[in-house]
Amino acid sequence: SEWRRVETWYSGWAPEGIKRVLRHVTPDHISEEQLVEEMNAAVTYPGVSNAWTMPIKGRIDMLTTGIRTPVGLKISGTDFSEIEKIGTAIETALPAVSGTRNVFAERTNSGFFLDIEWNRDALARYGLSVEAAQGVVQNAIGGENVTTTIEGRERYPVNVRYMRDFRSDIDAIARVLVPASDGQRQIPLGELARVKVATGPAMIRNEDGLLTGYVFVDVAGRDISSYVDEASRVVRDKVKLPPGYTVLWSGQYESMARVRARLAYIIPLTLLLVCVLLYLNTRSLVKTSIVLLAVPFSAVGAIWYLYLLDYNMSIALWVGLIALLGVDAQTGVFMLLYLDLAYEKASREGRLRTLADLQATIVEGAAKRLRPKFMTMATTFIGLIPIMWATGTGSDVWKRIAAPMVGGIFTSFVLELVVYPAIYEIWKWHFEMKCVRTGQEPAGLVGLPSPHAARSAS
Repeated sequence: SEWRRVETWYSGWAPEGIKRVLRHVTPDHISEEQLVEEMNAAVTYPGVSNAWTMPIKGRIDMLTTGIRTPVGLKISGTDFSEIEKIGTAIETALPAVSGTRNVFAERTNSGFFLDIEWNRDALARYGLSVEAAQGVVQNAIGGENVTTTIEGRERYPVNVRYMRDFRSDIDAIARVLVPASDGQRQIPLGELARVKVATGPAMIRNEDGLLTGYVFVDVAGRDISSYVDEASRVVRDKVKLPPGYTVLWSGQYESMARVRARLAYIIPLTLLLVCVLLYLNTRSLVKTSIVLLAVPFSAVGAIWYLYLLDYNMSIALWVGLIALLGVDAQTGVFMLLYLDLAYEKASREGRLRTLADLQATIVEGAAKRLRPKFMTMATTFIGLIPIMWATGTGSDVWKRIAAPMVGGIFTSFVLELVVYPAIYEIWKWHFEMKCVRTGQEPAGLVGLPSPHAARSAS
């Protein structure tokens, strides 16, 4: 509610009460993408790379994959210098990929360290051990906590070390005095050791037994899956990997890859279970196949609705699509039930003699019992609308779960009323009624009318 307002088509004329309703359709505050663009432009500094994500989301990604950005690369090998060289090459190549907002490759071998190489002969000359000399350096430069101050419920450690002027450069550190001969002599550190600045890995990462460096990528304006597909081709073409080095895409993409592999057998398993349950319910392969036609019927509305909402494919959308399978089976069985009841009733009464009789029976089962079928669809549809209307915390996830069902239920309802009766007519007329009239046995089909109904039809 405190986000900066922007002008929209209703800002000038709508009262506040109407604005509250219209904000669900067209928000009148700055969008997240606009806010990120403005912040990215305002805090751009040389040598600093930005990455924008939600705090909790970024923390979870970092704990699970080690990558703090939506997408990242893990470069594994045996030498940090070569890993840094590969990361720098990737950092140069990826900005050409559409959707790349920022890229930053870790300088894995660019850490600066103060090395003190002890001269053991000099230490022996003054009767010093390496441990005693190291302790002096630790206390003088790093400091040591000597006590703790108590201020009410607060505790603060008191650290004692040399002032900055006495430890700010190599020459000053070389003049640090090391006590010898039980404190009777003070030996400058430069006479006991060689003080120098060296470079090396700032952090040593080890994954799968190999040294690893990270490249962080901030993606904007496109879905992660298609971005990684295009970026992978660019990396393969422009970055040559030495033998023994590998590049692995990670971050949110790694989680998506795991889910994609899991969905590869969950979705077929779900379809199989739906088919088995339908067959156990109908005891007919033909009826099961007709009910399963609701899947493409609903897929039409689900895909178009997702396209209109401009939703990228995600785990939540797949969850919604899987839930839609169950709703499809329910509405399909419900539609087929009324058609079967009308057909069996007409068979018992001897009203199935011609194609016109069959069509009238199907109209009775499909059109004249529209109210219960509409109520079945409406209860599910109306129950999901408040989710699509919500704007609070967590609504983004729930909208993507509900969106496939909202669009799919609508088109499934319409197409079942229009297409199901026609398919049912083709099946009954060509594969049952004609066979009964000619005295043929319909091979391989289950769900024939009873003998009494067959005699009545003939």
